Amino acid sequence: MSADRVQAALAGGVLTLTLNRPDKRNAIDSPMVEALLQSLERAELDAGVRVVAVRGAGPDFCAGADLEELLASVERTPEENAQSALRLGELFIRMRALPKPVVAVVHGRALAGGCGLATACDLLLARAGAQLGYPEVRRGFAPAMVMAILRRIVGEKVAFDLVATGRILTAEEARHLGLVSRAIPPERFEGEVAEVLGTLAVASPTALALIKRQLYELDGLTFEGGIRLGAEVNALARTTPDFRTAIAAFLKQ
Repeated sequence: MSADRVQAALAGGVLTLTLNRPDKRNAIDSPMVEALLQSLERAELDAGVRVVAVRGAGPDFCAGADLEELLASVERTPEENAQSALRLGELFIRMRALPKPVVAVVHGRALAGGCGLATACDLLLARAGAQLGYPEVRRGFAPAMVMAILRRIVGEKVAFDLVATGRILTAEEARHLGLVSRAIPPERFEGEVAEVLGTLAVASPTALALIKRQLYELDGLTFEGGIRLGAEVNALARTTPDFRTAIAAFLKQ
């Protein structure tokens, strides 16, 4: 069943993972989480994968968690529910730890857990007119898994506003808040998405891995600590074959 939840296709260095429950607006359930975890493992081990794109089948990216599964969880113990939640948390952790860019390609609605999944990606490309938000509070629930990421992206005040009111943002509003990387007009959406993914796919994989590592390791560091980390990454980057090849090619021009 897990394999049916996510369709994977590799082309030109881009591993596209398509959430595949269009009849359920791509609602996230346990089999989908497991399928995504398996796909990330493939992405890490396969040198042919340079970038991962996460999309949704049908009219929406993902409308959130599977409500039937959530309802069934009421009968489980807190320990059992914590373990289930940690699998989704593990997905977010692996996305951040993967030394390759992960790009959310969002159209239609990305709500609740679906917005959390998109938020956990390194880049979020949204088609103008898309809707994003964390409306869990309206169902007496809390968007708990995404808050560790959301607070870092938009700050405490905006994060509290979004999760406490559950208000829905347009792609353009989300871009102004820093939640969306780019809000792209519909007529240019697929072309610009392909351009971004193509640019990442041909970029130096070691440089991208170092950029991603440094960016997220800055969390919690002092300014001085951040500068020292930058010096370490700078020194490491100079030892990579990609750097040496690029500098040699530049000097020959």
